[in-house]
Amino acid sequence: MDSFFSLLSQIPDFNKYCGSGALIFARILAFLSIAPGFSRKDIPMILKVSFALLLTFCFIGLVDETTLPKGTSYTVCIILNVTFGSLLGFVAKTIFQTVEAAGEMINMQMGLQAAMMFDANAKSQVSLMGKLFMYVSTVIYIEIGGLYWLISAFKRGFEIFPLYATVIPMDKFINIDYIVMLTGNILFIGLQLASPVLLVTLAQDIILGIISKTAPQINVFQLSFVFKPVVGAAILVIILPLLFNSITDYFIYYQKIF
Repeated sequence: MDSFFSLLSQIPDFNKYCGSGALIFARILAFLSIAPGFSRKDIPMILKVSFALLLTFCFIGLVDETTLPKGTSYTVCIILNVTFGSLLGFVAKTIFQTVEAAGEMINMQMGLQAAMMFDANAKSQVSLMGKLFMYVSTVIYIEIGGLYWLISAFKRGFEIFPLYATVIPMDKFINIDYIVMLTGNILFIGLQLASPVLLVTLAQDIILGIISKTAPQINVFQLSFVFKPVVGAAILVIILPLLFNSITDYFIYYQKIF
């Protein structure tokens, strides 16, 4: 123990970096709790904490301000850093919600609402196509360098909002109009991604409706349970390369916010 304290005495800035490191750790942990991929509840908490601690050691050398200004509450700084990290995670998660919304629309139009499953991560019933689109978008995001964008955005966050700042500059970070546009695009762009399957299944409903009027003895309602999933899955396989390109272009377009 004496040797440990003697070692600390040779590092005069140890306390300063401990204070800064705690704020960086709080910001990163709040970000990982909401960000897509990292926020899954099936990922052990010890793994998230270890990864946050590793990133803290990486970022602590990039922070210039290491001392608490006079008259500033350390507790307030922790709360604001947690809030800022949560905002970063919310923006990143909103972009992924657009792709998941497209899967939800396709799932409903294909008549797969009865095939819901329980997701331990969300603690709720989720659709098959919604989770499939979420997994596909996560793989595409990692493949095109999305993790680098997230880390770069987090690094730039220290320039926009320093560790010991007492006010979050929302005009420099993200304004209300942009948040409204980002959340509004969940349905708008999600509908565009799901439009091929939606249009084909809608045309199928029209054809089945015509058959029902011309041949009432045919049980069209029962046939729809067979044809809609099969036709929807076939169209989804056909447009899969175009869907991958659309999701990739969508992520690349929004990389500027990172």
